[in-house]
Amino acid sequence: MAVPVAFFALFFAYPVTAIVGRGLKAEGAWQFGRIGEVLSRPDILDVLWFTTWQALASTALTLLIALPGAYVFARFDFPGKQVLRAVVTVPFVLPTVVVGTAFLALLGRGGLLDELWGVRLDTTVWAILLAHVFFNYAVAVRTVGGLWSQLDPRQEEAARVLGAGRFAAFRRVTLPALAPAVAAAALMVFLFTFTSFGVVQILGGPAYSTLEVEIYRQTAQLLDLPTAAVLTLVQFAAVGGILAVHAATVRRRERALKLVDPAQTSRRPRGAGQWALLGGVLLTALLLILLPLGVLVERSLDGPGGYGFGYYEALQSVGAGGSSTFLVPPLEAVGNSLRYALVATLIALVIGGLAAAALTRRAGRLVRGFDALLMLPLGVSAVTVGFGFLITLDKPPLDLRTSWILVPLAQALVGVPFVVRTMLPVLRAVDDRLREAAAVLGASPLRAWREVDLPLVRRAVLVAAGFAFAVSLGEFGATVFIARPDNPTLPVAVARLLGRSGELNYGQAMALSTILMLVCAVSLLLLERIRTDRSGEF
Repeated sequence: MAVPVAFFALFFAYPVTAIVGRGLKAEGAWQFGRIGEVLSRPDILDVLWFTTWQALASTALTLLIALPGAYVFARFDFPGKQVLRAVVTVPFVLPTVVVGTAFLALLGRGGLLDELWGVRLDTTVWAILLAHVFFNYAVAVRTVGGLWSQLDPRQEEAARVLGAGRFAAFRRVTLPALAPAVAAAALMVFLFTFTSFGVVQILGGPAYSTLEVEIYRQTAQLLDLPTAAVLTLVQFAAVGGILAVHAATVRRRERALKLVDPAQTSRRPRGAGQWALLGGVLLTALLLILLPLGVLVERSLDGPGGYGFGYYEALQSVGAGGSSTFLVPPLEAVGNSLRYALVATLIALVIGGLAAAALTRRAGRLVRGFDALLMLPLGVSAVTVGFGFLITLDKPPLDLRTSWILVPLAQALVGVPFVVRTMLPVLRAVDDRLREAAAVLGASPLRAWREVDLPLVRRAVLVAAGFAFAVSLGEFGATVFIARPDNPTLPVAVARLLGRSGELNYGQAMALSTILMLVCAVSLLLLERIRTDRSGEF
């Protein structure tokens, strides 16, 4: 456990503590009075209110739309189920910048709905809420559906035989069993929407800011570190509370029920009602997921002279159309992102694999606390981490501010939680007696891992690598601070293009977003082919 602890202490705790300390210290003394001053400001109270209620609304809307899908995936067996499962998961691994861009193309000024019916939602809350549902639909479907598929349907059938109606049997038998999974899904969706950055930054405009967006604005635009530090502490406290409750719900879900093989609970739909439900879920996937992505592709091909690859060709030159957004051709961002993501994936696999192995072999409150801390990078301000990298990793022996490795390190912080959560359930399923037998036969701990654990968790390692690669590829909050102008990543390049006026810049942003979407989608489809039903929580 020493290596993961040292990694998180050096590249997460130290930068975050340093940036908060710089904001709350004056003349060497802590100024805790600034916390009350900042939190009493009307503009900050508006940000806190919008952050909270949009997260609650996004969570409720996501569960409302996703629970029928969870039931379909849990109980129905139909052609194309695995493909559909992969399709609904694509948005979860897409960069938030791409999600924001897709909904901008669909709902924004000059978007598809604006052109067809004059409907424009780019500066309203509805655009943000729908984008959050799009992004988090798979979280609810996979978390709730994963448990639902392992519940024995005969329990509900027995209640109906004893006279309970269909709804009463569901309410009294199935719903209490699903409650921990629904709570866990709700908490994760709330976490991701409470800390939303890329989606709100692109769709919200100046009128709407979440805590993360406001931290970025106070840090990068206003250089008001005291305000940014206070907001970081507020977000840190909120995220810590959410993760603590989530850990409790996960433990309750793991020990509360006797589960069965999912293959025993799924069957072909029967009756008009079940086929109608399946059709409704397919239609939801089409409208909610495929429509925004399809519009994104369409806008990338719709040039001034008609449909073609003009915007893609413009990515190969610097300053196309008079633009000086980049020092290098925007297309170079593709190669940069792939290289950075591969290195970040390797780092995440090493750190996350060691952490998962340590958590498997040890127990106790301290270990459970470390397990929860590993999830913090998913919720703590990535903007704070990125800016903290710049002000802390600039002196020997860790003078990394001008080094290329800084970007993969920031991306790996986001990838490690996915590696841990993917590998941990599989490692815990390995029979300890196999390791003990290897030790009795003289195998060292390293050889026992290589000969016993690794063959059993190989698929989980590949799935973890796929998730880590996809989320590293799309990391934006920290990378926007530390990516060099001559080595931009894809999300940073998209944000820069969208930040400049002009049809060519907009078209190039759509083209780069489409490329990024395709790379993430291909990665996900590949890992879906190799994953097992026990390959983690995501």
